[in-house]
Amino acid sequence: MKIGIITLPFNTNYGGILQNFALQKVLKDMGHEVTTIEKLKQYQLPFPRRYLAYIKRIIKKIILQKDCEIFFEQNEKKRFEIITKEIRPFINRYIQLKKYKEFKDIRKNEYDAFIVGSDQIWRPIYFRDIANAYLSFAKGWNVKRIAYAGSFGTDQWEYRKAQTKKCKELISLFDGVSVREFQGVDLCKKYFNIDAVQVLDPTLLLTKEDYIKIFTEENISQSKGNFLVYILDKTEEKEKIIQEISILKKLTPFYTNNPNVENIRIKVSDRIQPSIAQWLRGFYDADFVFTDSFHACVFSIIFQKPFLVYGNTKRGLSRFFSLLSLFHLEDRIILNRNDFNKVQNKKINWKEVNTILKEKQNESLNFLKSYL
Repeated sequence: MKIGIITLPFNTNYGGILQNFALQKVLKDMGHEVTTIEKLKQYQLPFPRRYLAYIKRIIKKIILQKDCEIFFEQNEKKRFEIITKEIRPFINRYIQLKKYKEFKDIRKNEYDAFIVGSDQIWRPIYFRDIANAYLSFAKGWNVKRIAYAGSFGTDQWEYRKAQTKKCKELISLFDGVSVREFQGVDLCKKYFNIDAVQVLDPTLLLTKEDYIKIFTEENISQSKGNFLVYILDKTEEKEKIIQEISILKKLTPFYTNNPNVENIRIKVSDRIQPSIAQWLRGFYDADFVFTDSFHACVFSIIFQKPFLVYGNTKRGLSRFFSLLSLFHLEDRIILNRNDFNKVQNKKINWKEVNTILKEKQNESLNFLKSYL
């Protein structure tokens, strides 16, 4: 079967790329022909607005002497290519992509099925044309429609009234609907009147050995420490906790991402994100993990590394509670330094975690098999 995957656009997010890699691999191992559909990123403003924007920027820069970039869009494309130069080789090697200028350019008989997900695909702030995340471009087509581990990213409803109405109509056409968080089950029922089921993030469908193979084949060198730190939003309090952990546990911290990747005020050569293989190697080498990232929690579980996660309210806190409650690991979440003092010495029952993981993997794979 020819399957097209609709997911969030690729950027510098390790988890977002790896969840797509994992879903593709699972589907290919089932014998399907799988392609991820990528909508080309637009670096040009629409024609009528383009020159008006240039004129405004010229006035700002030359006449008002403001710090303003006239050709921002064109320069942003060049910057993005530099920032992601270590990440793109993984995508080129492991992910089958087909790029379209617009979703409407996908031909009617090009795919037998579409799978929407995973990650925060159903969050309007991340997927602007939200109706296409419900396959609006394929309305009326005779294709299978499946949502696998779709995520709203939050337990709050963020859709406008018109969006809710449109997406409710579109999701009613789906053959099967699954979500990543238990809160998503409630949201689907409340706003779409759909009985969704909860499944695992695609990355949890693969084994630790699947990921080890990636960095061993690339001969990635050992990490420069044994305390993995993966922080998306740096704060002074998080830095203090990192120092406390390293002293208490006698560990050497190392960062697996570039904390300056989103800092537009520094030169682009200082914003390059390390490779995905290097990021994965970090979990293998770590004796402990501290993070504010959902997928770093996931990979700590996959590699069976003790970890603490600083709840990231900005990027959606309910995701963390949903994931960790599934494995009875809610106590790994901290929201401040006081929480850290309470949980720092608690141990993880990996036998229980592995039993639950195996059970949930079977349920998640059966969901996919039943609708394909």
